[in-house]
Amino acid sequence: GIYKELAQWAARKGFTLLRVDGEPVPTEPWPKLDRYREHNIELPLGDVPATPDNEPELVGLVEQALEHGKGGLWLIELDAAGNWLNGQTAFSTQRACPGCGKSFEEPDPRLFSYNSKHGWCRSCFGTGLELKGFDAEQSGEEREWLEAEAHACPACAGRRLRPEALAIRFEDCSIADYSALPVSEATGIFRDLGLSGRDAAIARDVLAELNNRLAFLREVGLGYLSLDRAAPTLSGGEAQRIRLAAQLGSNLRGVCYILDEPTIGLHPRDNQRLLDTLSKLEGQGNTLVVVEHDEETIRRAEYVLDLGPGAGREGGRVVAAGSAAALMANPDSLTGRYLARPERRLGKTPHRDTQNAYWLGLFGAKLNNLHGLDVEIPLGRLVCVTGVSGSGKSTLVREVLHQSLKNLLGKGKLKRPVHGCKKIEGWEAVHRVLEVDQTPIGKTPRSCPATYVGFWDAIRKLYAGTAEARLRGYDPGRFSFNTKGGRCEVCAGQGYQRIEMSFLPDVQAPCEACNGARFNPETLDVTFKGRTIGEVLAMGVDEAVAFFSAHRNLHNTLRLMQDVGLGYLTLGQRSPTLSGGEAQRIKLVTELAKVKPDDRANPRPALYILDEPTVGLHMADVERLIQVLQRLVDGGSSVIVIEHNLELIAEADWIIDLGPEGGEAGGRIVAQGPPGEVMKTPESRTGGALAEFFEFAR
Repeated sequence: GIYKELAQWAARKGFTLLRVDGEPVPTEPWPKLDRYREHNIELPLGDVPATPDNEPELVGLVEQALEHGKGGLWLIELDAAGNWLNGQTAFSTQRACPGCGKSFEEPDPRLFSYNSKHGWCRSCFGTGLELKGFDAEQSGEEREWLEAEAHACPACAGRRLRPEALAIRFEDCSIADYSALPVSEATGIFRDLGLSGRDAAIARDVLAELNNRLAFLREVGLGYLSLDRAAPTLSGGEAQRIRLAAQLGSNLRGVCYILDEPTIGLHPRDNQRLLDTLSKLEGQGNTLVVVEHDEETIRRAEYVLDLGPGAGREGGRVVAAGSAAALMANPDSLTGRYLARPERRLGKTPHRDTQNAYWLGLFGAKLNNLHGLDVEIPLGRLVCVTGVSGSGKSTLVREVLHQSLKNLLGKGKLKRPVHGCKKIEGWEAVHRVLEVDQTPIGKTPRSCPATYVGFWDAIRKLYAGTAEARLRGYDPGRFSFNTKGGRCEVCAGQGYQRIEMSFLPDVQAPCEACNGARFNPETLDVTFKGRTIGEVLAMGVDEAVAFFSAHRNLHNTLRLMQDVGLGYLTLGQRSPTLSGGEAQRIKLVTELAKVKPDDRANPRPALYILDEPTVGLHMADVERLIQVLQRLVDGGSSVIVIEHNLELIAEADWIIDLGPEGGEAGGRIVAQGPPGEVMKTPESRTGGALAEFFEFAR
């Protein structure tokens, strides 16, 4: 607020100054404060030297301060120049310890917030972490702090709040104790509180609101999250569902909500909950526009827009519109065809026998919520690790298994190479371990699929081998847009120029010298099959497959990109513009291109780890991805996939299902074995969903 009325009250009482955020401000004229910022306003009553001669005046000021401060006051020590010496000390007639004589200010809601300087720990500024060089002006979400290997703050033990806030308890627990609870456990505690009398009257409205908001978080499948979970550690899907839960509690009407794949990271069990939640939002009089590939979501939608018919340049048109039934009746709709014929999505590859496989044994896995698991994984097979959100899949595969194998296969000798477990057996059968994740393949515009996968060098050699290039003395380096000589020097081979706009964000425009081709005119004079090197760079993968059909290795690599559903990308598309799923599939292609026919004879094959590779994929692309993963396994490698997609899970040779729930209720092996065995386990959420999937597909 602007606190104009407060200033008028002080002026009527004869006070000419108030202290606002530590600075003196005149009561008349009162300046307009930033109404959207939190302010700390104090009433200075007097500045008197503490001497015996001034005792009557000091007593009068203390009495006046206690009257205006309702039993409390602040004492500030100043030096001769009027500068603060030792901060400020609180005195109170009501909140004082008779043992040590220490007084405390009246509790304020801000005292219990680690986002406010009134409540945060003075050592870590509310981050809960010991971060060197950190100060109050930083948010805690800067890259250097997110990537830092911090230990908990020693002053607050990671609880983020100052001692005065942690000392105040309700039902023998501090606010930090309550915020450390997972949503599901907190729900039970606050629901079963047996308050009476004055306590019940005070808590009535608060508990109703609290229980509602906790219920919303459970409805969107986040019951396993702790209330104090740091935002940077949340996945994109978790963050989106938290925002969705907040909207459920807003009771707004007439709002158009736009959601981008809200089912990401959700187990099929939780899909139904999420869809019920969306229906509730729609029932309140709102409109929901959802970008989604999930079949169940599409079937429940009242109106579907199917874009296509292909991707990239082949897309951008409305192929079909209407209900799911209308899409199924439309022969031009690829989505409709998959909805109409679910049987085509059943596993086509026979499951591989695991009896004769090499096995990787991981024992005593105990990290985060894992309960000392003993896990055996067949090598040379497609393995899916499944379970509801928060059941411990990523902890087991990415933190324990991947990190331990990296340490064991590394050149350095660590005192304790295994991480988060007691021991790993059978790791000698693994040649190398690679996590194919969704991190960008390059951070600069100079990186592109052609350079990352590695076939750009072959294309440059083709152009260097033409008669025109040999006549001019051009070598393959002439056809690089990253080095001087053949590239356009106006845009330094980037194909565009950044234009600075006064008071507006910079804009990018095609280079006027090369018109986006990246090369200088002399280089573009050289053609191969009638096309310049710049035109090839702008060529889509689908077109390039046919263009380079006579060049076996180049053609096969481009076909791999087609096989993983990336035929719409251009060879020179800038890496920062690629989605996480596209980056992950490009990495898959890079690995597939390395697989040789005789790799099966290698006694130490590679092990690939993928975390939800089906994210962002259409049903047709999922089918292609499955074929690619099977090809990796056929080449002798091992593939471990963290996944919720039932189509991919159904194709697995071996399933490790964690649960039965998320958080502390997870971290155990519920079922393991081939899909048929997992479906027979009543306790397995995945097994039940898998059985329904097979029944529906048939």
